[in-house]
Amino acid sequence: MQNIIKALRSYIPYNGQEENDRNVILHLLKTQDNLLTRDNQTAHFSASSWLVNKEHTKLLMVYHNLYHSWSWTGGHADGDADLLAVARREAMEETGVKNITTVSDKIFSIEILTVDGHVKHGVYVPSHLHLNVTYLLEADEQEALSIKPDENSGVKWFPLDDALKACTEPWMTEWIYTKLNRKLQNL
Repeated sequence: MQNIIKALRSYIPYNGQEENDRNVILHLLKTQDNLLTRDNQTAHFSASSWLVNKEHTKLLMVYHNLYHSWSWTGGHADGDADLLAVARREAMEETGVKNITTVSDKIFSIEILTVDGHVKHGVYVPSHLHLNVTYLLEADEQEALSIKPDENSGVKWFPLDDALKACTEPWMTEWIYTKLNRKLQNL
């Protein structure tokens, strides 16, 4: 956990959302147990990727079955404190892409995401928070794609602006994906 705390403390927030979310996450790290596992049903860590092509002109997204929307890749830490490894693993599992490179091992973005209660594998999962860390990753857009049927029903490259239009979650588009595209364009 010390590596996560150190990375969050050294991260320079991009905007007020990131500043506030970072402060809340650091507070939760002091006051909550099991933030790396789903045993904490209130809040736990997840890691996502903004998975772009080598030219940084397209984004690889998945059609997420739970949210019924095109979305970034990512998932639960499930006990792994190496959140970059989690983001890479989830990107590979959800897209079928095997050759994913890290643009930087530094955090690209942080956000607290709300997850509504839902049923997964026949079990009710209560509403909770994902303490999310995002990394910028690259992949070759010529590599074969495949879905992960238990999580998504589509994998597709989108031009950056079209990716925003494909997402049907207004909060994610306005607060997260637009921010990520701006940060990418400012690199």
